[in-house]
Amino acid sequence: MSGFKDVVGHSEIIQYIQNAVTEDKVSHAYILNGEKGSGKKMLAGLFAQTLQCEKGGAEPCYECHSCKQAVSGNHPDIIWVTHEKPNSISVEDIQVKPYNGKYKIYIVPDADMMTVQAQNALLKTIEEPPAYAVILLLTENANSLLPTICSRCVMLKLRNIKDQLVKRYLMEQLQVPDYKADVCTAFAQGNIGKAAMLAGSEHFNEIKDEAVRLLKNIDTMELGDLVEAVKRISAYKIEITDYLDILMIWYRDVLIYKATMNIDRLIFGEEIDSIRERA
Repeated sequence: MSGFKDVVGHSEIIQYIQNAVTEDKVSHAYILNGEKGSGKKMLAGLFAQTLQCEKGGAEPCYECHSCKQAVSGNHPDIIWVTHEKPNSISVEDIQVKPYNGKYKIYIVPDADMMTVQAQNALLKTIEEPPAYAVILLLTENANSLLPTICSRCVMLKLRNIKDQLVKRYLMEQLQVPDYKADVCTAFAQGNIGKAAMLAGSEHFNEIKDEAVRLLKNIDTMELGDLVEAVKRISAYKIEITDYLDILMIWYRDVLIYKATMNIDRLIFGEEIDSIRERA
């Protein structure tokens, strides 16, 4: 069972959420904006569990009946809006009062996928919500939402996490070896979900070797060879965009290495030439 203490990074957002709960200053609507794997669902779940916790603290207690319901995914007042139903929340939905607690919470993953019609329907609900309703919109691109929705929600932006925090999490929590944690951290670029995905892949070495092989031979490869290389990627259950990120990181590291060598030559050029002459 995870609490806010188990979230890597996002300390400002956590502090804001905890202050809102303990000071009873909870807004009726929030947008959690961040790329895939940044921790939106975890934060939204913890926010909802904290609001519903019967002990009323800054974290879920995981001991009360409400917390146990939330952990099991059966809390009647925490509703995750799925794609099986219309990707919006109607006024009628919102007007259903809470069964047990003070709030009725609606969490909408992939809110940026809502159609304009769905957003307009949601807007009507956000404009005149009951006091007990809290709506959490999770999005990778808040700019795709109507400006009128954004202006009526509290925006919580999930920013990139520092590399040292990502690496520490991989090594201490997932027991990832140092060399592997370095690669996964570079790949993640501040995204803990991406780092954990690559670290947990049983095909880590194959993915790395495939990327290096492609980079070594890409100048001489025909179109058919490139298509086959892309097909092989799918066997590792990794998205093409993530694979391209791995290639990009490789190029980045090469450029950094070359730049460092050039700087060293500019600074130590005379000493290097002198050593060569003495040799």
